[in-house]
Amino acid sequence: MSVRFATSDEISRWDDLLITSPDGGNIFSTKEYALQKAHTGYRHHFVMVGHLPVTILEKSTPPIGKLWYLPKGPNVTTAQEVLKVLKPLATFAKKHGVFAIRIESEIPRKQASTLTRHGLVKAAPIIPNPSTITLSLAPKLDDILMSLPQKGRHAIRRAERDGVTIERVKATPENCKTMYALLFETAEGQFGIRSYDYFESFWQRFEKSGHGQLFFASFDGQVVAGAYAMILGKKSTYKDGASTRKRQAYGASHLLQWEVISWAKENGAKIHDFCGSPPSDEITNTKHPHYGVGRFKLSFSKDVVDYIGCYDMVLAPTAYKLWQKGLERLYRGVYRRLTGDYYY
Repeated sequence: MSVRFATSDEISRWDDLLITSPDGGNIFSTKEYALQKAHTGYRHHFVMVGHLPVTILEKSTPPIGKLWYLPKGPNVTTAQEVLKVLKPLATFAKKHGVFAIRIESEIPRKQASTLTRHGLVKAAPIIPNPSTITLSLAPKLDDILMSLPQKGRHAIRRAERDGVTIERVKATPENCKTMYALLFETAEGQFGIRSYDYFESFWQRFEKSGHGQLFFASFDGQVVAGAYAMILGKKSTYKDGASTRKRQAYGASHLLQWEVISWAKENGAKIHDFCGSPPSDEITNTKHPHYGVGRFKLSFSKDVVDYIGCYDMVLAPTAYKLWQKGLERLYRGVYRRLTGDYYY
């Protein structure tokens, strides 16, 4: 297959081109996502491999060269298709000083052995849903509600009965600050989050493109939970969720998520990705760090999906060995000290 940088016309239609990919495209492969990652030091490239659009994020890592990362890409459905894309892309990448290509296709984890047989190396996941929970949105909305696990249905109805209200709101600075405060409260002492500026830019960028929506749940006049969801083509994604630690209204987060599902279906989604859970073989492990997250999402669907996560195609073995032996850790540390950002 031929490989070339996309034309300006193709870039202007990038998200539409993504939807024609074998996997239907992914919100994390969009032009908006690539532009957003400039906030974290990535340079973006839009490349056509044959007729397949490939979104590339580049980290410059002197003195060993560049790392190319394909967020949720290439957008294909089998390991064989991944290899078919990577072969010509590798030749192209070497000409641009790239020492490794990191892929993240949403193909089943059971196909990972095909990649390792062809020399790809397992890498740490970047986007946090190498395992996730999904819900089919193909049935009518009432039928989806009736098909939910009993716990989920009960929580939704209880919140409605107790007076929890849900709003779809604009990502104004005021609303973004409210959402970020909820995120900060949720994360405190549990995990790190990016800066407010990053989140505000993200939420507003995806709203402006028509791909994102902010939601609030309120009780007694106070916002008690928030969510941000995204959609591309036939797939919706629950990106951010947060709530007050002091539970003031049972089921508020469930009713909020139900509104996200309703919005996604209204906008043509056929499948909803809850974006992250323990893997299927650890979903009941109470010691797993994401057990609580998984338990909440299981109250909507029992469909746990395991993807391959991230793999590296090594183009320059010596440089890659240096990267593995300590340069990656060094770059992450320097980046965090300079920016205060937990995520490289």
